[in-house]
Amino acid sequence: MRDFTLRTYRDLLLALKKAKYVSLTFEEYCEMKARKVTPSGKFVILRHDVDLKAANSLATAKIEAELGLNASYYFRVVPESNQPEIIRQIAALGHEIGYHYEDLAIANGDKEVAYAHFVKWIDYFRQFYQVKTICMHGAPTSKYDGRDLWKTYDYHDTGIIGEPYFDIDFSQVTYLTDTGRCWDGYKVSVRDKIPQYQDEWTRQGWTFHHTSQLIHRLETTPTDQLPNFMLTTHPQRWTDARLAWWKELILQNIKNIIKRILIVLK
Repeated sequence: MRDFTLRTYRDLLLALKKAKYVSLTFEEYCEMKARKVTPSGKFVILRHDVDLKAANSLATAKIEAELGLNASYYFRVVPESNQPEIIRQIAALGHEIGYHYEDLAIANGDKEVAYAHFVKWIDYFRQFYQVKTICMHGAPTSKYDGRDLWKTYDYHDTGIIGEPYFDIDFSQVTYLTDTGRCWDGYKVSVRDKIPQYQDEWTRQGWTFHHTSQLIHRLETTPTDQLPNFMLTTHPQRWTDARLAWWKELILQNIKNIIKRILIVLK
């Protein structure tokens, strides 16, 4: 079976449901953490970074809604991501909407300009949903790490309650992401990774390359040995359309080569 199809994504969600995972939006996780409430059983935070091809996100959002799962969708300001009607439809399905920020890269490192840009776009996305969480866009070709904006400013001042890279206790939550169009893409990722815990997750057997391997592990691991997850996908990668599927595969392989070069240069 081809990986990164909508059918495969549905199979992954079904495996999570069969393993008795409760789905949380990142907003729900942050609110529970603030109240010091611990979910009963295992939980998965379903996060989607909408970098491109916003219509693909509507497809995954519909699958999740059909299965009774809630997810968090983070939209960039670029037109390929910022599609108002699609954002409205995803919010109407009951999913969380957040801001996939890259303001420091857009402002070419000027923090004052970047923060003003951030505030402007938080207000913009709040016309669709009362945005309470944000998530950094890796922007691998930029020399600026968007998270550095918070060395000068505080996102809490804008009513934001959470940013995954700051507000998740990754000693208690395993992070899996399809960055690089695989589940071990941390090897070629410039910023979308949690390096201080990756060796431990690998030692525990929670590093995979194909989605089928992740599904098999979920199906064969005793419930009491399953970790809590943040599971991040980029819906642009997930499609049943053959031409789009092959195009994404080829382009991502090229991107991975470029990212390896960037990592070496750093």
